[in-house]
Amino acid sequence: QLQASGGGLVQAGGSLRLSCASPRRILSTMWSINEMYWYRQAPGKPRESVATIFRSGDTNYDDSVKGRFTISRNNAKKTLYLQMNNLKPEDTAVYYCMWRSDRNDYWGQGTLVTVSS
Repeated sequence: QLQASGGGLVQAGGSLRLSCASPRRILSTMWSINEMYWYRQAPGKPRESVATIFRSGDTNYDDSVKGRFTISRNNAKKTLYLQMNNLKPEDTAVYYCMWRSDRNDYWGQGTLVTVSS
């Protein structure tokens, strides 16, 4: 399981950076990973995709976070990031990372982000 971290309680307008790292026992290198995602799930709502980064480095964002969130990765550290700025109460959710290879989807355990108004 991937290791997600960085969640917490923040006031509206604040920032957080989420990280998602792979233990060596899960992945020794990043070469097999085609896409990396951040999802979130708010209470009572379905899980939704927030941001994606492809092998090429291209990125994609849900309209609700465009201009506020930035997805990035460090292949040498085997880590995925989500920089979240200008957070809003509606960003409150459990955030999950997922890495996709040709054969597997690897999920993190989720990290809770709470944004107070």
